[in-house]
Amino acid sequence: MSTHSWDESTGEVCETFQVDLSCLLDHELDPHAAGRAVMHMEACSACREFFEDTRSQIRLHRDIADPDRLFARVAMLTGSAPVGVDAIEGIDLVHRLATIFYQLGKAYVLAAIDPGYRERVFEAAVPVGSTQVHGRGFVDGVVMNGKDTAGGLDWNRARSMFNGRLERIESPLEKGRRLLEEAIGADPSHEEAQLYLAFLHAHEGRMLLAAEEYRRVFETGVDEVNRGHAAIQLGRLHSAEKMYDKAIALWRWVTTSGLADADDRFFVARFNLGMVYALMRNRRRSLDYFRELFDRHPSRVGEVADLFRRSSGLRESIDSQTGFAEALLRTCPELFAPAAIPTSQESDGFEED
Repeated sequence: MSTHSWDESTGEVCETFQVDLSCLLDHELDPHAAGRAVMHMEACSACREFFEDTRSQIRLHRDIADPDRLFARVAMLTGSAPVGVDAIEGIDLVHRLATIFYQLGKAYVLAAIDPGYRERVFEAAVPVGSTQVHGRGFVDGVVMNGKDTAGGLDWNRARSMFNGRLERIESPLEKGRRLLEEAIGADPSHEEAQLYLAFLHAHEGRMLLAAEEYRRVFETGVDEVNRGHAAIQLGRLHSAEKMYDKAIALWRWVTTSGLADADDRFFVARFNLGMVYALMRNRRRSLDYFRELFDRHPSRVGEVADLFRRSSGLRESIDSQTGFAEALLRTCPELFAPAAIPTSQESDGFEED
C-alpha cells in the first residue's frame, strides 16, 4: 500500500504522533506516551493506516530474514515452485503435524485444568482418542511414503510420540505441555500452540514466561485473531500487576484495529476497558466503555451480566465510589433488565476479577 495518502494528509500533530507510533512498535515509548498515542490513533484514521503500514513493513523484513519460508509462501500463492515442490510439500506436512500436536496438547491441558473449562481460542477441544488415531495414521502415511525427512523433520521421532511415548507420561498436564512443545518444535511459527503454551505458563504461575509468549504472538503474529487473543491475555497479566496503562493500550488495539467489531467474540476487550477504568476511579471513561459495549454488542448482554457477577473487584470499586452504581443504572439499563440473567454460555473468559 502506498504511504502517500497519510503523508500528504497529516499535519504537525499527526507527524508527532507517527513518531510516537513508530517508537511504540520498537518498544521505545513509556506507558503514558503509549497511551496518548493509542488514544490519538482511535480517532485518527490516517495514523491508524500509518501504524498498520509500518507494522506490515516490519513483518516483511522478518520474512526476508527467512528466505526459504518467504519463497515457499510466494510459491504457494502463485503456483510456482522456486524452492521446489518437495520443499513446499514438506512445509505443508510439517504444519499439519504441528496442528495435530497442538490440538491434542490443547485437549490435554483443558482436561487437566478443568474438564468443564471454557474454551480459550473460540473452538472446542478435539476428542483425544480419535485425534491420536488420526495423528498416528497421518505420520505412518508420511513415513511409509518415504517422506520421513520431509520439511527437515525427524518423522520417526514424531511417530514414537503417537506409538507409546505419549502414553508413558502419566500427568495429562505434562502430556499437554510435551505436545505443545512438539508442535512449536516442528513449526516455530505455529501461533495457536504458542498461545496455549503461554496459557499453561500463566496457569502454573510462570507469568514472565507467559508474558513473553503472548508478546511474541502479538508482535509477530500473522493471524489477526491470534494477535487479538495475545493482546487480551497480555493485557490481563499487566492488569493483574496494576500496570493499567499497558493493559489499556493492548485492549484498545483490539477495539481500534476493528477486530472487536469484525469478530463479536472480542466484546470482552470493551468490558475489560470499562472495568480497568472503574478500578482507576475514572468513572466517565468507564461508563463510556460500558455504554459502547452494549451499543456494539447487544447480543452479549447476558454474558456481560455474568462477567459483572464474577468480577468482585469491579463491583467493589463501583460500590466504593459515590453515585457510580446509580450512574451505571442510568447509562446501561440493559445490565439490570430481567433479560440480563447470567448464562452458562461460554465467552472468551479473559475478564479480570
